[in-house]
Amino acid sequence: MKRILLTGGGTAGHVTPNIALIPGLRKMGFEIHYAGTSKGIERELIEKAGRPQGVRVQQLEIQYHCISAGKLRRYFDLKNFTDVFRIGVGFLQSLLLMIKIRPSVVFSKGGFVSCPVVWAAWFFGVPVVIHESDMTPGLANKLSIPFAKKVCFSFPETEVHLPPAKRERTGLPVREELFSGSREEGKEICGFDDDKPIILVMGGSLGSQAINAAVRGSLDKLLDDFNICHLCGKGGKAPGSKKGYCQFEYVNDELSHIFAMTDIVVSRSGATTLFELLALAKPSLLIPLGTAASRGDQILNAQSFEKLGYSRVLLQDSLCGAALIEDIRLLYNEREKRGEAMKGAEAAKAADKVIEVVMKLVDKAKQGY
Repeated sequence: MKRILLTGGGTAGHVTPNIALIPGLRKMGFEIHYAGTSKGIERELIEKAGRPQGVRVQQLEIQYHCISAGKLRRYFDLKNFTDVFRIGVGFLQSLLLMIKIRPSVVFSKGGFVSCPVVWAAWFFGVPVVIHESDMTPGLANKLSIPFAKKVCFSFPETEVHLPPAKRERTGLPVREELFSGSREEGKEICGFDDDKPIILVMGGSLGSQAINAAVRGSLDKLLDDFNICHLCGKGGKAPGSKKGYCQFEYVNDELSHIFAMTDIVVSRSGATTLFELLALAKPSLLIPLGTAASRGDQILNAQSFEKLGYSRVLLQDSLCGAALIEDIRLLYNEREKRGEAMKGAEAAKAADKVIEVVMKLVDKAKQGY
């Protein structure tokens, strides 16, 4: 029996690429396990992905295993002392998990929950594949790469940051269900009953106060020419309503239909979102998270997509109503050219490429390397 242990969590971007691999892994005959925290977003998303309609949680096709996790920080914080303890507990739990399920291979999508799992797999000689979504590796992946056999990556610029013998450019796996949406169903979900072009606004799985405020401050002018579907994050919905403007905190099952109806996208530039937009050939205006709130990876991601002709970029320091309206209008006028550039990227094949890397490692393990 081939068994794979998937791990990754903290944000949806560390989980949805794992979900994208599941159909292909099932076809290859893998028994699928997942290691994550007990209360993180990964548990909610994986249990939903692994539960066919009408099946109880106890009968999941994906077996979920809870481990402890602590955040690793580059700066001093009193929580570092307690989180080190949580990481140690997570490592011991991961060691026991390796003994219990004896995986053929571990696939890690990153996030701090993944580190103890990767280290435990290395301790028992289980081959590990890591995926790095962003242009430069985050801290969790930096701490895991020395213990991995292969590191898959998405952006061409990333390869200089990875060991040559380990790197495999695969792109970022995208969920199959995103390709099955209906434009008409999306419009019905949002209550759009005219032929105006449609903008989808996304601030990431946690939402963005800056983008939310800029969009709402520009609504009157934008709604003259566009309908807007706004995914505004948990607690981010504003009171009141306007014709042609639809708000959701978060969508899951409806997302394929919302993508299908969308002409252009305004978004943060997390890697998972970018490669979903690329696979669907949706031109975007990217407003990356600034360095005050991140390590700057979203800025680099956005610059790469701008260089390739897929997106326009509006830095958050320059974000205001006038700039947002101008860039949206420019993007809409350029949408066909940018869409054609995206169609040549073959981003939809990333899941198959990752699974090919996984299978090669499993085969080598059987042969004793």
